[in-house]
Amino acid sequence: MITKFITAVSTKFNPFNPRAKTARVFLSLLPPNARQTMKVNTLLLPKASKEASNLSLKFKDGKEMHLDTEKLGIKEIMEEVDRHSRILSRQEELTGN
Repeated sequence: MITKFITAVSTKFNPFNPRAKTARVFLSLLPPNARQTMKVNTLLLPKASKEASNLSLKFKDGKEMHLDTEKLGIKEIMEEVDRHSRILSRQEELTGN
């Protein structure tokens, strides 16, 4: 997963809910220096909470993604993140930065 262009990650999930697995796995895939290069915000919901899990990402170009981690699997989320990151990578290569 390309994380170079992500500036902020915000996630909200109930760690006791099996459908929160996608959010937990996404957080585990972030590099060890993620808190130095991006803002990471995690909100853990209480066990009795019925609120849905979600994941919000902000990229260097200002685009925001709001992903429903209960409906999407980790592969789909990684595809979306990588798709936009590859676009930003191409733009960076073309501008010569």
